[in-house]
Amino acid sequence: MSAVIDTTAAQSAIGTRAALTAGAGDRAIAFDARGDIALERFHREVRGVAAALPEAPYAINLCEDRYRFLVAFCAAASRGQVTLLPSSRAAAVVDEVMAGHPGSYCLGDHPLAPVPPHYTCLPPVLPQLDGGPLEVAADALVAIGFTSGSTGQPTANRKHWASFQRSTAQNLAALADLLDRHGSTHVVATVPPQHMYGMEMSVLLPLLGPVAVHGARPFFPDDVAGALAEAITPPLLVTTPVHLRALVESGVALPPLAGIVSATAPLPATLAQAAEARFGCEVREVFGSTETCVFARRRTAVETAWTLLPGVRLAPQPDGTAVHAPHLDQPVVLADLVELLPDGRFELRGRNADLLEIAGKRASLADLTRKLLAVPGVVDGVVLQLDACDGPGVRRIAALAVAPGLDAAGILAALRRQVDPVFLPRRLRCVDTLPRNDTGKLPRDALLALLQT
Repeated sequence: MSAVIDTTAAQSAIGTRAALTAGAGDRAIAFDARGDIALERFHREVRGVAAALPEAPYAINLCEDRYRFLVAFCAAASRGQVTLLPSSRAAAVVDEVMAGHPGSYCLGDHPLAPVPPHYTCLPPVLPQLDGGPLEVAADALVAIGFTSGSTGQPTANRKHWASFQRSTAQNLAALADLLDRHGSTHVVATVPPQHMYGMEMSVLLPLLGPVAVHGARPFFPDDVAGALAEAITPPLLVTTPVHLRALVESGVALPPLAGIVSATAPLPATLAQAAEARFGCEVREVFGSTETCVFARRRTAVETAWTLLPGVRLAPQPDGTAVHAPHLDQPVVLADLVELLPDGRFELRGRNADLLEIAGKRASLADLTRKLLAVPGVVDGVVLQLDACDGPGVRRIAALAVAPGLDAAGILAALRRQVDPVFLPRRLRCVDTLPRNDTGKLPRDALLALLQT
């Protein structure tokens, strides 16, 4: 297992005050085409925004500009308000989160239509206010993150500042060889800050480490290239397999990179290898969840095993794996099944919820999806198990595929050569696109709705 990092300082801070940022006032915390934004300016704008916030226990941060998200997050925390991070900014999802947290309001950076209830919009020019240090109680609850709903209903996960401090120290250690040793590393992220991966890599890193983050969330390859070109040193790209594949296939030219970090979905080794060859840097995949934050990493182009972050320990269980980590108050059990290796690393063996057993035979949804994607002409797809049972009590398997030029019969014919007949999808529908969210995940309710359309 990996060595345990020193968390004494964070642990002793419980019950005391803790800073919301780290570093000197002149270090960069964000950047864009106009240049760097210094930490001292950030502090003034956080105080200015905090003074104008309404009295409330919860704030739903809907800011799209990443710098303004940082300002709004710290302003809310300094006022003792908990930031709610819905899995989607869709009106129905926001309404559901607000209903579950009475007294909450929405905080954004541009006019919205329809306007969310109790909406506060940041002004075009952020107010500035001088004052003391930005601090919160070290054990303060500062955020509640919601899972994506890819395996069912989203669940809420409470995050305290001391826990964020510890997990960020682990992430900085895990990325140390990709960061600038003599200054501030510039980061461009394609993932939203509301997602826990985006929160860790594009919000907490610039708050607590020698990192400056680009204010935008570029989506298309040319936009990503443009944001990367605005960094004054080779930047670190934080992205997902969906965005990385688009970059590789687009042929877009990128400036020299410090590295690429990927998460939110399994990264195929072939894609990691293609990206390393195309962009001349390491692609580092990180593994975690909303419940645990990041706890392992690997270089997917050359290894299948994962290396645990400092102080993390895994305990396999019949229904999944318990994650023990310095930043977790208690172990968290994930549905992922792992095999521990003699050198302290581990390999994934699927998810408990993905395992299928029909007619005495076993398979996994993840493996079936891989075989669907391996069919020539299928550019995207997913295999899932339906909720309803047939006559004998078996939950049937269905699939959605994006395959221009193919039909369901042709795809099924190709699958028959790779898949046991009992695991062939009983329903396979060809669609123009899959309902992926901002991080490339596929919410289960959206997939079921698409199957019924």
